[in-house]
Amino acid sequence: MTSPRTRFYLDKQNGKWSGVCAGIADYTGLDVTLVRIAWVLSLFILGPMTFAAYWIIAWMAPRKPIELYARNPEEQKFWQGVRANPRRSARDVRARFRALDRRLADMEAYVTSSNSRLAREIEELR
Repeated sequence: MTSPRTRFYLDKQNGKWSGVCAGIADYTGLDVTLVRIAWVLSLFILGPMTFAAYWIIAWMAPRKPIELYARNPEEQKFWQGVRANPRRSARDVRARFRALDRRLADMEAYVTSSNSRLAREIEELR
């Protein structure tokens, strides 16, 4: 089962008609204006098939749950990246944890070293 944050939803709060273009923009991370322009261009190229596809998506896709609207932009960007390329997102998270682990190991080595200046500063704090 997929996470609710990685599924496609109709974005009724930010949509004009039924939220299909806003949902596509939210899912892909594109600007909603670009998605709407692409929809109008496809209307000229494909004709009535564009309307049919729009209304089928509007009929079949679920509405975006209300708890997903209260996300900060950084979290929203992260989940868009997960949808676009899950392996890259997992690799980035692992890299962040490795960097944090290295920093923690460096701090631990510094604190536990026989640094007389540091020991003197700690004693002064007591």
